[in-house]
Amino acid sequence: MNDIENIKDKMLGCLYGQAIGDALGLGSEFMKKDEVSKKYPDGLCRYEQIIQDAHRGRWPIGAWTDDTDMMLCILSAFEHGKFNVHKVAQNFKDWFNGEPMDIGGHTFKVLCTRDYVEQPKMWSELWWNLSNRESAPNGALMRTSVVGLAHDNVEIQATEICKLTHYDPRCIGSCVIASLIIHNLVWNNYRLLYNDIKEIAKKFDERIIEWVELAYRNIDISALDLDQKYSTGYTLRTLAAALWCYWHASSFKEGLLAIVNEGGDADTNGAIACAVLGAKFGYSSVPKYYIENLNNRAMYHQQITTFINQVIDEKA
Repeated sequence: MNDIENIKDKMLGCLYGQAIGDALGLGSEFMKKDEVSKKYPDGLCRYEQIIQDAHRGRWPIGAWTDDTDMMLCILSAFEHGKFNVHKVAQNFKDWFNGEPMDIGGHTFKVLCTRDYVEQPKMWSELWWNLSNRESAPNGALMRTSVVGLAHDNVEIQATEICKLTHYDPRCIGSCVIASLIIHNLVWNNYRLLYNDIKEIAKKFDERIIEWVELAYRNIDISALDLDQKYSTGYTLRTLAAALWCYWHASSFKEGLLAIVNEGGDADTNGAIACAVLGAKFGYSSVPKYYIENLNNRAMYHQQITTFINQVIDEKA
């Protein structure tokens, strides 16, 4: 591949990884790891295995959830080489008004306010303050992959888009780290090192560092306790899942299956972890089954390839 083809391959891999991890992860979302083993005794590895219970049966087989819906809200706000943050907020509100089947509790509180589009960061900060500044869910991290595909100002854009709903510095740091990993893989063909990521973490919140270390030092993904009952939706646990795949998975498929079979917030963990894996290994490394059997694949492919071509053209 020449440089442009390689960049496009990684961008496609990232965005397909987002949707695939989300769609397959739905199959084990909210389950404990031992429950995943009982429901899927041979391991969850195919969309058609997904049990059609009251939660999962609301989606067609192979469909993504709110994680990728919100990523598409960001993607469609790309204009003149950057993301239009006001348009992102409007897209979030329009999506919310469409009564999505799934939405995180924190995101719901922020988006339900009448004048959200006019004052998104005010409402985001207010709800964070009302939580005694303790609320740090993964609802911003789950959608941030596309921000890493911008050709410059990624840290600033990831910060501003995160703050539209999530104001905690742990959330912001999580989004910046994931976005910069993806950006460097795609545009610079460079893998951020452990010390690089620790330095980024220090800029936002020292509490991020222990989760970076946890992901880096443990070869066994079970050390992350992704199905931990009371904090499955914690942004730093989800960041650790993505970092574990970044450092330890030897292929896209290996990382995907490792994540979804741990249970917990598996669709969100899968969305960001597989976006990173797709950027690392490229679209050409993704097994065709996962691409060809995505629900609404034709529509998704058109949206993401239009975006990719726009980014490439504006970079040139």
